[in-house]
Amino acid sequence: MPTADPVLRLARLQAIFYGASGVWPLVAMRSFEAVTGPKTDRWLVRTVGALVATTGLGLAVAAHRGRVAPELALVAAGQAAALAAVDVVYVARRRIRPIYLIDAVAEVALVGAWVRLWRGT
Repeated sequence: MPTADPVLRLARLQAIFYGASGVWPLVAMRSFEAVTGPKTDRWLVRTVGALVATTGLGLAVAAHRGRVAPELALVAAGQAAALAAVDVVYVARRRIRPIYLIDAVAEVALVGAWVRLWRGT
C-alpha cells in the first residue's frame, strides 16, 4: 500500500534506483560496459555495484518497515553525494564517459530531496 510519508517514498525511490544500478554490473557486465564504456578493473565495478545495491536493500527494508532511521538517511544522502562527486570529477578528467553525468544529476536530486526532508520543507 502506498504511503503518504515523503521519507518512505524517497527511501523507496532510492532503493529502486540503487537496486537496479547496483545489480546491473553484477548480472550484465557487457550491457553495462556498452552504455558506460569499457572497464579495466571489473572487480572494482562489481564491488561498487554490490555496495550500491546493499544501500538500496537497506533503504527498501527500512521503507517496508515504515521507518527510516536518521543514520540510514545520512548514509543514503552521503552515498548519493559521493557518487555525484565521483561522476563529475572523473567525467571532467575524461576517465569516464559523459553518460555518467546523467547519474550525477540523479544523485544530486537525491541529495536535495534528503536535505529538503531534513529541513522539513
